[in-house]
Amino acid sequence: MAIKKYKPTSPARRLATTRVARDEITKTEPEKSLTVGLRSRGGRSASGRITSRHRGGGHKRKYRIIDFKRDKFNIPAKVIAIEYDPNRSCRIALLQYADGEKRYILQPLGLRVGDTVESGDSASITTGNSLPLRNMPVGSMVHNIELRPGSGGQLARSAGSSAQIIAKEDKFAQLKLPSGEIRLASLDCRATIGQLGNIERASIKLGSAGIRRRLGIRPTVRGVAMNPVDHPLGGGRGKSKGRNLPRAPWGQLSKGFKTRKKKRSDALILKRRK
Repeated sequence: MAIKKYKPTSPARRLATTRVARDEITKTEPEKSLTVGLRSRGGRSASGRITSRHRGGGHKRKYRIIDFKRDKFNIPAKVIAIEYDPNRSCRIALLQYADGEKRYILQPLGLRVGDTVESGDSASITTGNSLPLRNMPVGSMVHNIELRPGSGGQLARSAGSSAQIIAKEDKFAQLKLPSGEIRLASLDCRATIGQLGNIERASIKLGSAGIRRRLGIRPTVRGVAMNPVDHPLGGGRGKSKGRNLPRAPWGQLSKGFKTRKKKRSDALILKRRK
């Protein structure tokens, strides 16, 4: 894939707008049996309160049902299409198994139409195959990693992501995650071989506010531009934050202030990302 630059037909496209070329996408419409309706929540919880700010609007989407568990064991599947998914940053691959069933998986880098993948304890160590961590060699790059056996992949699922198996001890494998965190995972947890594709996505420029609105991202107003009643940094004569540290509208520090709550899984983290 390559970065696509547009002809200067507008001020936004003159310098800023870039996109990832869609050369590898082979199918424009999703598989109807693997899609469901997706209702936009606009960042609101079940009680109707905004819990995620700056979300709303955006283009209508259909949700593609992705097979994160890869629980169809020892049956080879052929890749019949590579598709765009508006709900995630990486591409998705449509598989057709030998018994006729179709499923979507996340597309690893290098997986093409016509390739064959498999899931199972005896699957070979090739891109796109899913197997337990205990059956993978140390140094392997993996994605779609389970946190608990049978729960389905939860780690390393975005474009260009992969984790590396750096050691195996007792019942656990040590994984170095994309953030730099080193974490333990049970050897019975499953993962998929390879790095996820669409790695150029991190380099694109949206170019205009209108494109962000179509993605469902609403404008963000700076705290220093607000009134004192609306934000701790508001008010003042001219541009001034009043010797205040950056903080949220509710007074919580927004840089360097830890908000993670204590979890059982904290014992499995050997090294934090910072």
